[in-house]
Amino acid sequence: MEMENSQPADDAIVNRLNRVSGQLTGIIKMYQDDRSCIDVVRQVIAARNALSGVARELLTDEACRCSRNRKTEELEVILKELLR
Repeated sequence: MEMENSQPADDAIVNRLNRVSGQLTGIIKMYQDDRSCIDVVRQVIAARNALSGVARELLTDEACRCSRNRKTEELEVILKELLR
């Protein structure tokens, strides 16, 4: 599946990914600072949930593009992934 590459500089996906990157940096620092295992795991779960949200948004955007272009076979694959 080919993605269009015409995102604006202030792309919401890039912003969300940058936030996740910051979360990961924070998690590494927490781990190195020997913070509580529970605190570290909570942050790992939060980062994982944030990444899942990005994935859903990407797939939703792609599903919308496919439906606009009437690419039903691609849309079916995307919908199956979204509902998985």
